[in-house]
Amino acid sequence: MVAVTAAQFDTPGEAERGFEGLRAGASELTARITHVRDGIGWIWVVPGTRALPEVRSSRAYERYATCQSAFRRFVVLLGKQPPREPRTPDCGNGRSG
Repeated sequence: MVAVTAAQFDTPGEAERGFEGLRAGASELTARITHVRDGIGWIWVVPGTRALPEVRSSRAYERYATCQSAFRRFVVLLGKQPPREPRTPDCGNGRSG
């Protein structure tokens, strides 16, 4: 796991749309590097449109520079992800057709 999101999604489709939005905008993402509140280390946070972060590192890093490098790697990995087809709604019975 590279990062976590602050948002909760009600359906897998919502989560996939959120991921697709991040993937599509990967080259424009900027992070705020901040010291963790409880413990030692640094985390990167991509600010969201609301008061909650859009996404943040899944762990704290011992060094500030290592945290910056981790964010850059996240952006590269995100940008390499292929676009995903939208998930089709499930009929609820487990059968197609």
